[in-house]
Amino acid sequence: MESDGMLQVSIRDDEVDIVIGALQHDLTQFMEEWRPVFSRFHIIIVKDPDLKEELKIPSGFNYEVYTQSEMQRVMGYSAVNFSGYSCRYFGYLVSTKKYIVSVDDDCLPARDDKGNLVDAVAQHITNLANPATPFFFNTLYDPFREGADFVRGYPFSLRTGVSCALSCGLWLNLGDYDAPTQAIKQRQRNTRYVDAVLTVPAKAMMPMSGINIAFNRELVGPALLPSFRLANEGKLRWETVEDIWSGMCAKVVCDHLRLGMKTGLPYVWRKERGSAIDSLKKEWEGVKLMEEVIPFFQTVRVSPQAVTVEDCVVEIAAAVKQQLGQKDAVFTRAADAMIEWIKLWKTIKAQRT
Repeated sequence: MESDGMLQVSIRDDEVDIVIGALQHDLTQFMEEWRPVFSRFHIIIVKDPDLKEELKIPSGFNYEVYTQSEMQRVMGYSAVNFSGYSCRYFGYLVSTKKYIVSVDDDCLPARDDKGNLVDAVAQHITNLANPATPFFFNTLYDPFREGADFVRGYPFSLRTGVSCALSCGLWLNLGDYDAPTQAIKQRQRNTRYVDAVLTVPAKAMMPMSGINIAFNRELVGPALLPSFRLANEGKLRWETVEDIWSGMCAKVVCDHLRLGMKTGLPYVWRKERGSAIDSLKKEWEGVKLMEEVIPFFQTVRVSPQAVTVEDCVVEIAAAVKQQLGQKDAVFTRAADAMIEWIKLWKTIKAQRT
């Protein structure tokens, strides 16, 4: 609906899926901690195909579980790799809801600076329901939040904003650092709760973290994809860059289709697990490759003929293969995986029509 000349939508609970990638078998504490937030929503739990133990999930939730056998049944023959953190993308694929909220299974609800429990889903929904403003920066951050507005000098022609396609939340306690940073600053913890939401400006890249995100599946779903895998990819966030690659693909698509991406609230509380020092050897490959990846996404452009998310991803994949493929085989594999993902997305979509 429109309110005071501004784009705004109302989101119902039955339009939202919570997607959880299960990398640990016992989800009891995770689900119980999230019960006050998750209990009113449908939940899709995707078990990491490499996880051998049976999942432990407490009762009282409306959920579906997808194991490797269910995934194979849905996909048939497909080369898309859903192991590790990439398993959550399968949930994005099979969801029939308009909105997706996804939180890593090592995260718990956070508390704000007043000690109140943070309803991360409600804040993500608020971010997605209100417009984004990527084409001119508002120095009071999100002008659609209560108590804020557009500042003097902000063009009235841009105040309607655009649809927000992606909401990227943050984390308290264990920050989402790379392995080198975490190894050097082993005792550093993020204790700062910043009560702010802002739109990422058009043409600006950011390292999206898949730890705590939400998105409009109808607007940008196919751009959230499992494609960039390191040779020694592990089961800890600092051992992978798949979400960062996916986020930059999504950002290029959003800029091209005039959609918005927000970052800031909501926060989650990240538990501590794993050793950054042990992980350093695995992720060092990804740290180095980012030096090639960032300039590529900063300069890649999509043609005017690309009018759907699927079109955009196909063009980006072609550019990846052409511009980066000669530098490292990981880029060629990523480009091929992007094409496979779009084929799979279209197949699943066609089965529903």
